[in-house]
Amino acid sequence: MKEELLDKFAEILEVEQVSLNDELESFDEWDSLTALSIIALADSDYNKKLTNELLKEFKTINDLVNFIID
Repeated sequence: MKEELLDKFAEILEVEQVSLNDELESFDEWDSLTALSIIALADSDYNKKLTNELLKEFKTINDLVNFIID
């Protein structure tokens, strides 16, 4: 499940792959549209309600994964 989620993040961020320690703001594609895509992914695929305010608190891919999978 975690690998599948990482693959989805990589697709949204338009990179080959992501690792858990990657900082969100280090990606060229990290912007408000990307944030909306991640919020939509969390809701539609994992039934997790992620808000923009909460997303702003996350620093790394791992923070996102822990929220969505937990």
